[in-house]
Amino acid sequence: MTTRMPLRRDEPLITQLYIDGRWCDSEGGGRLPVVNPSTEEVITEVQAGSGADVERAVNAATRALRDWKHTTGAARAAYLRAIARGVEARREDLAALQSLNNGKPLAEAQIDIGDVVATFNYYAELAEQLDETGEAEVAIPSAEHRALIRREPAGVVALIVPWNFPMVTTAWKLAPALAAGCTVVLKPSEVTPLPELQLAAIVAEAGLPAGVFNVVTGTGTEVGARLAAHPRIAKVSFTGSTAVGEQVMKTAAETIKGVSLELGGKSSIVVFADADLDLAVELVAGGAFFNAGQMCSATSRVLVERTIADALIARLAERATRMVVGDPFSPDVQMGPLTSRAQYERVQRFIAQGKRDGARLLTGGETLTSPGYFVTPTIFVDVPADSAVWREEIFGPVLCVRSFDDEEQAIDAANDTEFGLVATVVTGDATRGKRVADALAAGVVWINTPQLIFPQTSWGGYKQSSIGRELGPFGLAAFQEIKQVLTVIGH
Repeated sequence: MTTRMPLRRDEPLITQLYIDGRWCDSEGGGRLPVVNPSTEEVITEVQAGSGADVERAVNAATRALRDWKHTTGAARAAYLRAIARGVEARREDLAALQSLNNGKPLAEAQIDIGDVVATFNYYAELAEQLDETGEAEVAIPSAEHRALIRREPAGVVALIVPWNFPMVTTAWKLAPALAAGCTVVLKPSEVTPLPELQLAAIVAEAGLPAGVFNVVTGTGTEVGARLAAHPRIAKVSFTGSTAVGEQVMKTAAETIKGVSLELGGKSSIVVFADADLDLAVELVAGGAFFNAGQMCSATSRVLVERTIADALIARLAERATRMVVGDPFSPDVQMGPLTSRAQYERVQRFIAQGKRDGARLLTGGETLTSPGYFVTPTIFVDVPADSAVWREEIFGPVLCVRSFDDEEQAIDAANDTEFGLVATVVTGDATRGKRVADALAAGVVWINTPQLIFPQTSWGGYKQSSIGRELGPFGLAAFQEIKQVLTVIGH
């Protein structure tokens, strides 16, 4: 398969580390190949950061913090808006770079760019508000004392981001961290470092003081684990798998540092008999197959009221078989490849497990004969409730369907999971939609709507899906410490 990348760039791809205001090579001299998932060809190699590089980056961030934490919110807002303008100006190149490195269709990559711009602009607004709200007097039952609550930057923070939404998850962490007055060491995924490095170049061009923002590419073992363990890192914000999140938390506990975790999900979309069937099909397909199902928010468990189950399943099968899978730069393509060989093999193992568990494969599961990590949209029906494909996060285009008879049964089935990130409810009854949403143990619930996410709201889940929240004012608070100052009036 030939990947047609409309990437118009005169300069070469960025492959270096960014430490203390300059681009540099790793002290260890290692390099990591970056693969195009559509062709399995090596695009380029990036620097493989080492422990020495982590130390350099943390040292630079520590020095920069002394001045950066005292800048005004308005000054930090100006930098954030400059970053947003830089991303907007390079919209086409950044989207193409995402599709090249991650494999998502170009139209989906364009959506991501809009999200990045909106996030930086939103946190610019919150940064400006800090000049007025960063310190507030609190009423206390004493006429002799005055109490102040101050919000101060947490310090040097490590941001460890995944490969499924390059730049988006970085923006969700980086924008509030800078707005709060923190200095940053960013570790991109070794699978998709190219869009992150180009975003880093835009951040650098915004003119941030040296050391405020640093990027160390490399493996989780060499870079991520060292950041989580570093005694001068005040906070780790991690998005990725639950298994790795557990290790991050254990490592961070050794130095009692703050941790925010955005981890896995195994989410349900609940379709009632009074739902608009056309809408239900669109919401189910979008929740399962967007980004090739590589979303922690994938609503890959369909719970459908039994009286309409056959009709919905037939429509879903027809929709899945019509989906065009292939080159992400082709305008008619609706789903690209999985992002890495490891993920491709993981999805294949789950599909085989689903068959062994007795689930009926309705459609999909095939791989394309051309190179690339392509898997067609896959639907299992009659899925046992204890099957791995029903209970475990697959992170691929695999949809499982079960039926229910009443509302209580649907809620119980949706909540029967160790995760609690998102859920979707599809119904023609607004009262029931709100009632069911209230009963679902999930951090985000959509009612009759696609998975829209606005930076002004919140992101995160219950149970093993999250610790903390991103986006909205919660995302800013994640990078702040609270200080109480009590004084005697007149002194």
